[in-house]
Amino acid sequence: MKIDLQKLYRCLDYTFNDSGLLRRALTHRSKSAENYERLEFLGDSILEFTISAELYDRHPDLSEGKLTRLRSSLVKKETLAEIARQIGLGDYLQLGSGELKSGGFDRESILADALEAVFGAVYLDDGIDSAQRVILYLYRDILQGVTPKSLEKDPKTQLQEYLQKRSQLLPVYQMHEVEGAQHKQLFVVECIVPGLGMPVRGKGSSRRKAEQQAASKVLELLNAR
Repeated sequence: MKIDLQKLYRCLDYTFNDSGLLRRALTHRSKSAENYERLEFLGDSILEFTISAELYDRHPDLSEGKLTRLRSSLVKKETLAEIARQIGLGDYLQLGSGELKSGGFDRESILADALEAVFGAVYLDDGIDSAQRVILYLYRDILQGVTPKSLEKDPKTQLQEYLQKRSQLLPVYQMHEVEGAQHKQLFVVECIVPGLGMPVRGKGSSRRKAEQQAASKVLELLNAR
């Protein structure tokens, strides 16, 4: 744990009354039995409510279904991990030796869980108003860019629907290789669609992102015909 938490306080725009709560929120179960899992459970619920209420106020004309899809895009692990990286949360994580060696400080799932735990810790430290304020502060730029256009379907879904409408076989995604060091891997995935002649490759920091890129490239090829 870094001795100086002041930088993290500034990134959160919040100073803890009980720094022990924050330390627990940053402690992985591989390090101690006193870890962030229960705080994560709490923070997840607070995050869902806060984002739901904010979207409800910001988009009075959107249906329940569209609001749900927008919320899902904002509270998913990828978004949480992105925010965690922006504030350097990985530098403060307390991990066991195994997780530390395998690059857990930058693992998407750990970063996302720890950030939710921080939200839970803020709630216990100073109540729901402070927890919501921290969440909205960290989400301020992302919320600003969220519009109904954000509801567009992802490339994998678009490709599947494109092929289904034409009664064609669905795409097959295969892992081609994993490049780079274990803590900073780059996944290479091939998307196979009958009729294209050869697999189309996509790359990303996760298998999911690589598949999305590959699907996007296939769509471009199909629409160019």
